[in-house]
Amino acid sequence: MGPSDTVLELGCEWGATTQVLAGAGNEVIGTEVSQEVITRAHRLHPDIRFEVLDAFDVRAALNLGKACTKLYRDLSGFSGYRLLLDVIALLTIYSTVLRPDTIVVKSAALKQFPSHCVAWRHSALKPELAPLRGEPGG
Repeated sequence: MGPSDTVLELGCEWGATTQVLAGAGNEVIGTEVSQEVITRAHRLHPDIRFEVLDAFDVRAALNLGKACTKLYRDLSGFSGYRLLLDVIALLTIYSTVLRPDTIVVKSAALKQFPSHCVAWRHSALKPELAPLRGEPGG
């Protein structure tokens, strides 16, 4: 991250991570759904921008007035895979609409998720297409 980056943090809570991100010389917008939480975060970190934002309202994120080059989401409190899939869908929307060049997701559950998955390779089903995709074999 560089000083020209603007980081949008979805779910900043009290702003502890927001402060770390801002300390790296970046412009940061910490967001949270609760006005009460945002008021406290701003009181704790008055030099950082905090905004009330429902993360599922991507249109409101567009109205923050800054093009965000980085997106940060801490999912430490989320543990269910169904909820993680909802968040993945949400981040896909953000990547399409806001088009940040980097999305960082902090999540132990998401880190474990791939160990429960099986990689699917299309060429295994249609070996004759492998050369078209630049894959060996076929």
